[in-house]
Amino acid sequence: MTLSGDTLQQTARDTAMALGEVSSGRPFAPHLDVWKVRDKVFLIITEDQPDQQIITVKADPNHADALRRDFDTITPGHYLDKRHWISVASGPGITKRFIENLVQDSYDLAFGRRAEERS
Repeated sequence: MTLSGDTLQQTARDTAMALGEVSSGRPFAPHLDVWKVRDKVFLIITEDQPDQQIITVKADPNHADALRRDFDTITPGHYLDKRHWISVASGPGITKRFIENLVQDSYDLAFGRRAEERS
């Protein structure tokens, strides 16, 4: 089931809050909810456009390319390095589990740990 923009963003927040050593704030602009681990950004929730509710997460460049190719609502990251960040909006295939996994993977990249180390 495809998530609404509100649910997509809330799922990202809930997932981030459940992770260790996480902080959040708005250091860049009042419409950017920034989540960090060990002072490294891993999630940005953009709240300035109610008609386009997105999240931006860190991604391995090869995985990011595949995601942008496979999903119409995944684009190069807003505000950040387009190679290492993706922005995700609601759309076909964007599920709660998918968002949870993207946020977890982004956290792991920022934390400096590979996915196989978290098992």
